[in-house]
Amino acid sequence: MQSIRVMPKCHCDVISLIPMRVPNTLNVISNFPFLIIGVVGLILCLYGNHFSLSFQGEVWGWVFFYIGVTATAFGSAYYHLKPDDARLVWDRLPMTIAFTSIMAVFIIERIDEKTGTMSLFPLLMAGIVSIAYWRYFDDLRPYALVQFIPCIAIPAMTILLPAMYTHSIYWLWAAGFYLLAKLEEAADNPIYKWTHYTISGHSLKHLCAAMVPVFLTIMLSRRSIEIERQFQLMKKTDKDGLSGSIQG
Repeated sequence: MQSIRVMPKCHCDVISLIPMRVPNTLNVISNFPFLIIGVVGLILCLYGNHFSLSFQGEVWGWVFFYIGVTATAFGSAYYHLKPDDARLVWDRLPMTIAFTSIMAVFIIERIDEKTGTMSLFPLLMAGIVSIAYWRYFDDLRPYALVQFIPCIAIPAMTILLPAMYTHSIYWLWAAGFYLLAKLEEAADNPIYKWTHYTISGHSLKHLCAAMVPVFLTIMLSRRSIEIERQFQLMKKTDKDGLSGSIQG
């Protein structure tokens, strides 16, 4: 199988207007929503457990997700100021952290808490290795796999596996907006022409992709544990407590 390479023309942003003397202006400033929602999510995760997360693994998973979202604002803006392969690393790395950590969170929620927690750091490392592999071997296949698997697995598991929390529909909204973002990226030039050279598909991609953490943050703030899973957690807690008292 042939490797997937980054073509030189991929670095040519459609937006070349420079109001305020910022190269690729809209492709740079359209990353600002990532910064806002990333910082808000981090604060809500780390202070007061506003999201009422049930497991420590969930906390770590969501923290890494919001770190990735926040860093995307800086990495993507840095890349679009002067696009090249070296800067593209810093555009893709934060997104990879977000993809892989959210996959671990979903395993915790839908499959098993211990499995999901143990998978967090291996998944993060797999994402980082995929970036390094692309950079040194000019082959995007591992990176494409890191992006592709969560895009398929998360909607499928949302539909097929029992939920731990309410408001699971937000996962599908997030997946839908990410798919829309990828379509806008693919239609970069046509969208630029359709909007009379006002905004490119790539800039719209940033705005739609930023809706993914927005929907997930709304979900986290509104959801509660499903009643059936709540009983399971209570039974597990009672069993662990009984086991501890017998050992004591």
